[in-house]
Amino acid sequence: MKRLSLIFFMLATGLPVWAQNEIAPDGKKLLWFAIIISFAILFYLFALGPFKLTRKTGNPFSSKKKVNIELKKDRLYYPDELKLTIENTGEMAVDIEQPMLVFSSIWVKRKFRIKGTNNSSFYPLYLDKGQSHTLTIDLNRFYSHSKSLKRLPKVRIIVFEVEGKRLGSTRVFLRKTLFNI
Repeated sequence: MKRLSLIFFMLATGLPVWAQNEIAPDGKKLLWFAIIISFAILFYLFALGPFKLTRKTGNPFSSKKKVNIELKKDRLYYPDELKLTIENTGEMAVDIEQPMLVFSSIWVKRKFRIKGTNNSSFYPLYLDKGQSHTLTIDLNRFYSHSKSLKRLPKVRIIVFEVEGKRLGSTRVFLRKTLFNI
């Protein structure tokens, strides 16, 4: 591989000089020179250097850890409670971090971590294969802290694994909007 890179550099630098009789080089010649140098640098970095390209084996789209997330509201518009159900449908057990509740509109996002209910914290939560977990989220508790949350039409739940991997998310609309974004 080193011989190949040496031959490449010798050929790239040994090209005839095109601007021998000109006072200033032409723009196209500078462009080609910059392109050849950039390709040589990229070739060195990715083929020979510290950032070598390695291929991963296996299918990156199939994971053994999968969860099914369902979010239901108690009323069609302006609900008081949301019911979150997380079911482990994968082949392995999953350790779930505190879910993130995101109130959002087009320009504004407010994020909250859900620790538990009734002043008890039960996250991180361990779910075996086929187990499910149901949590009732009272929205009035959030509205009592910030009245501006009532104007945000969309709520999203994002579920993470303890190691930081995102397992999935789902959303519901709390009120009618002109655009469902």
